[in-house]
Amino acid sequence: MLTRAADDKRTARVLELRAAFEARTGSFSPRDSFFEPRSAAFWDDALTSAGFGRELVPDLSAESAALVEPFARAHRGLFRVEPEDDRFLLVDEWSGAEFVAEPASAGLRDALERVSGLVDGRVVGVPPSHLGAERIVLLPGAVFHAADAIDPIRALLPEARARALESQAFLDALLRMDHALRALSRVKPAFAYRKEALPK
Repeated sequence: MLTRAADDKRTARVLELRAAFEARTGSFSPRDSFFEPRSAAFWDDALTSAGFGRELVPDLSAESAALVEPFARAHRGLFRVEPEDDRFLLVDEWSGAEFVAEPASAGLRDALERVSGLVDGRVVGVPPSHLGAERIVLLPGAVFHAADAIDPIRALLPEARARALESQAFLDALLRMDHALRALSRVKPAFAYRKEALPK
């Protein structure tokens, strides 16, 4: 899907999707130290909740096309990560859902093994034809919130629930806060992650 999404004929559409993602979560460029993970998070967003995968179906192989609807139904969560044999238990602190999932890449596996903070990520049910058996996979664009942001984030959960925020609105707000923490060197987590930065 990524290969087809990057076709020149879709450049305008990709720029439109990226502008919408940056408007919700903060802008980024190749000059930023967090450019690569934010780019991966953008592609996860585009191919799942933004529905871009459905636009690619005419150009996809049958095997790739079989992933479009599972991607569109991806569950996005704010996960606490616990090792579970060769997989990981992902406990969504926002919704309460729990998944035993595999990371989508070796690099993501390494990051999950060392994680000490909460993770904004999307899990997808992958059909048996792709991995030999149906599996739950954490997509590669997961964003790792700083370890010292755990307490400020958890302090926001009751306020976000009181405001009846939808999952995407709340998690996007946390990404904006993460962006502020990473882009401004003197900002501390307790200041970046605060209720005033939540949607009304």
